[in-house]
Amino acid sequence: MSERTRRIGSEAAASEYLAGLINVEKERNAPYSRFDLEPIRRLMARLGNPQAGLSVIHLAGSKGKGSTGLMVEALLGAAGERVGTFTSPHLERWGERFRIDGREVAGEALADAVERIAPHIDEQREAEPLHAPSFFDALTAVALLLFSEAKLDRCVFEVGLGGRLDSTNVITSAVSCITSIELEHTHQLGNTLSAIASEKAGILKAGVPAVMGDLRAEAAEVVEAKARELGSPLARLGRDFDFEILDRDLEGQSIRLTDGALRVDARIAALGSHQARNAALALACVARAPGCVRGGSLIDAAERGFAAVRLPGRIELIGRAPWVLVDCAHTESSAAALAEVLQQIPRRRTQLILSISAGKDAEGILRHLLPQVDAVTVTRAEPVRSLSPSEVAVAIRAAAPSVPVQVVPNPHLAIRAAREDCGADDLLCVSGSIYLAGIARRVLSDTGSTARVAVSRRSGGG
Repeated sequence: MSERTRRIGSEAAASEYLAGLINVEKERNAPYSRFDLEPIRRLMARLGNPQAGLSVIHLAGSKGKGSTGLMVEALLGAAGERVGTFTSPHLERWGERFRIDGREVAGEALADAVERIAPHIDEQREAEPLHAPSFFDALTAVALLLFSEAKLDRCVFEVGLGGRLDSTNVITSAVSCITSIELEHTHQLGNTLSAIASEKAGILKAGVPAVMGDLRAEAAEVVEAKARELGSPLARLGRDFDFEILDRDLEGQSIRLTDGALRVDARIAALGSHQARNAALALACVARAPGCVRGGSLIDAAERGFAAVRLPGRIELIGRAPWVLVDCAHTESSAAALAEVLQQIPRRRTQLILSISAGKDAEGILRHLLPQVDAVTVTRAEPVRSLSPSEVAVAIRAAAPSVPVQVVPNPHLAIRAAREDCGADDLLCVSGSIYLAGIARRVLSDTGSTARVAVSRRSGGG
């Protein structure tokens, strides 16, 4: 056992080790050339290629892939399958990214996995510096190692960034899914929908079934062309499968999903019409997974699975009197979905705590959220990835001069102060990034000032 391995004996030590790697996720202006599958491929070879033989549902998209992934996990679990789920980023703990059978992998098991991959990473970094594994390469390797050894029936992998050159693309999927495409991560993925679509369509595999959301024409054309090139049967939302919202309130919504002859009526404890779309995508993925249940068994599994789904940090109502809503909206469409829900909540006034990550469409986010709020506090959830609060404040003042805005760089202080300023009939909304959503859940829980509503420990990424 190497000296490096002996030092990793706990989840905290494993986290410290991983943080010392090149963390491409947090590099604002990392050149896309830095993203490369060769490091993860070489690391997998050192580990005996644990990804071989896994049946994977692979999810890419600008928004919705995390929620869709958790829904897929729930449906497969309800169908009697053992499932491993890898999501990113995390809300509160990096260990949330790894789940087996709907539960976070225990810290000791994670530490053990990191111990075993660390010598290979260290040797590769020293012997092949041009192919040094990154932070996300290492996390992907941990997931593949854990899932391979757990002898699972199915795995769900969420892309970290893009698709074509994302570390998760070392796998060969059983089903590929692209949930949505918007202008995001433009420094790395390109500044047009077609360019971004091309990167995300990189997860499609020859002959493997693919599922696609209702994308804009420019993006859809790219994905459809890639599917034709690879001979991948492509099912599209709104054409081959669809959804209908039957009823909704502040506890969730009743939905009807159709996919060919398949019809499922279900209840989900999730707010926003976008979650009904994600449910349709999840069912379409499961319906096309090789060897999965079909017919009445699938309908039963879907009804039970959707009823059990909890989506932390996704328009999550965690308190009443005052209303407290935590969300990780970081694209224009997700901000529009949040605004739709805000309109349904009766309140006297609304305070918004906001942090926006670099590379996101800040103008589009503000366009939807500002008409719904009475005051904004801008903060910085992540020191490297987040835009300068002052920069965001200037944009807010230009877009909505009548809305009071203040800058509180420390997100913990910003959230606590706003919560203390809320009356019983007010609404506190925390949004803009998954980093801020995670901080908000932790701060509001620690203060004990907010009663949680239907919060599950089943946490994942964005």
